[in-house]
Amino acid sequence: MRELVALDMPASDHFVDAIKSIWNDGDGFVPIDQRLPHNAKRSLIGAVKPSRVIDSSGSVTKLDESIPLEDDQCLAMATSGTTGTPKIVMFTMDQLEASARATSGYIGVGASDKWLCCIPVAHIGGLSVILRSLLVGNPVEVHSSFDAGDVTDAARRGATLVSLVPTALAEIDPAIFRRIVLGGSKPPRLVPENVMVTYGLTESGSGVVYDGSPLPGLEIEISSRTEIMLKGPMLATCFRNGMPIQDEQGWFHTKDAGRFNNNKLEVFGRMDEVINTGGENVFPAEIESILTMHPKVRQVAVIALPDPRWGEAVTAVIIPNPDLDAPRLEEIREAIKSVLPPYCAPTRLHIVDKMPTTNLGKIQKHLLKQLFTQKNRL
Repeated sequence: MRELVALDMPASDHFVDAIKSIWNDGDGFVPIDQRLPHNAKRSLIGAVKPSRVIDSSGSVTKLDESIPLEDDQCLAMATSGTTGTPKIVMFTMDQLEASARATSGYIGVGASDKWLCCIPVAHIGGLSVILRSLLVGNPVEVHSSFDAGDVTDAARRGATLVSLVPTALAEIDPAIFRRIVLGGSKPPRLVPENVMVTYGLTESGSGVVYDGSPLPGLEIEISSRTEIMLKGPMLATCFRNGMPIQDEQGWFHTKDAGRFNNNKLEVFGRMDEVINTGGENVFPAEIESILTMHPKVRQVAVIALPDPRWGEAVTAVIIPNPDLDAPRLEEIREAIKSVLPPYCAPTRLHIVDKMPTTNLGKIQKHLLKQLFTQKNRL
């Protein structure tokens, strides 16, 4: 009987060695996010139902209510979305190898390249760096967390490739790496030439679309509802509870909206974030991409708030540029109407000092909606 082992330890060489040992035994593993409080860890482990837990000291705790692995499953990953309870995605070795080889081939990884892993390994974007190293053969340097100075030192020691999120990218000189894989949240306005912007989800085994183009072997279709659908050998097929991830034709319905523009995929964001105002559908990402370029805007999130006349009001939540006056609603509306139809222009504006975000920097829009819905009721 093949077992699932929980690794409750920070990213390190010891973590990598533990993966090797577990795989050599024919078992699989699930990484436990070290930033979770104790009770949240217990809840996650209870949902995953591994046979045992190994901590950073090497101590092993055996669990009674475990569920064995099916077929050739070798990895379980908790999803990391901005809302809802995480789901547990199961991967086989074939899927992980397909992802590692397609990614390495597309990036152009050579024998002299060395990876740096410095973002959380409890998320697929961080863990996939280690998996590429193990499955393709390039060396990897592993850090337990991101530190700009440590990252720079790693580059001096020979690291040529790294995966980062935008907040981390902003703290380093991108030129110190040959290639940077960027994901996790919205990219900056200007992307350096050596940075590749990716789109992917936990279920896709990390980024599968690079600068708008799919990895080799990946198919993309846009449904009549503008939903992005993916098919390919690197995609997971089921959750821990056995529920399928793909439909009967092998398509994974991402619940993200998008379109092709000059044969490049544009991602609008989650379909449940689409705003219906006066019978018109508005995609927040389109508005955000325009307002991000406004000189008075440092960061922006566009959300829907209840409106008695229009059903939903297009609402801009903005952190202003500290060097300029905060933008006025009319300025924001004019910026949008110069590019998009008038119904896309926000009718409400909220100025804030900070945004609620996930550990990877994704804005938690459901919390913004809760906050301003409550304020409107007061």
